[in-house]
Amino acid sequence: MADEDSAAAQRFAFVGGALCLDFSNTADWHASESPVEMLPSYDDLLDWAIEASIVEAAEAARLQALATTDPAITAEVMRRAVALREAIYQLFSRLAAGDEINPADLATLNAELAMALPFRVLERGDDSFSWAWLPTGLDTPLMAIALSAAELLASPTLDRVRECDGHPCGWLFIDTSRNLSRRWCSMESCGNRAKARRHYQRSRKAAGERV
Repeated sequence: MADEDSAAAQRFAFVGGALCLDFSNTADWHASESPVEMLPSYDDLLDWAIEASIVEAAEAARLQALATTDPAITAEVMRRAVALREAIYQLFSRLAAGDEINPADLATLNAELAMALPFRVLERGDDSFSWAWLPTGLDTPLMAIALSAAELLASPTLDRVRECDGHPCGWLFIDTSRNLSRRWCSMESCGNRAKARRHYQRSRKAAGERV
């Protein structure tokens, strides 16, 4: 029951299979002329980061308090967040379609990556080492996202990145199906809409044939 309650409380969907793709999916109907913004404020970005497990609640509280002290810096971080998200969307959307990327999108990602990497460190555990992030400022969530995008671009998994067939959904995901046949961000949303549309078209056609 606890897991069900937790899932019900989630504001955001995580269907991408990679942190960077889930971040790209924070714009609904991303491939349309008027995407719906799901992160209109820094508080929303923090809520997403908590659900994505890249920021813990205590750290989010620190960042939230910090955000109230300098609205100008907070606004700039949100500008960077949106720019990074759109660069990620354009990069992976174009690659999924077999198109050439826009170098400006890669430059945006590389700029965020350059700011993130100095804060990436190794930590010694009981019997192993692990990667961790040094404490930083309001752009903390962007660092893990930028690294995720860079790792996916440089990985063999890149050729499994897909864009939902339910145009203009625009959500991205990694196709992990055995025969690489996944078409939808999720069957519960775009998949069901496509099924309903096909059923409607078949019904219209059958009705026309009976006339």
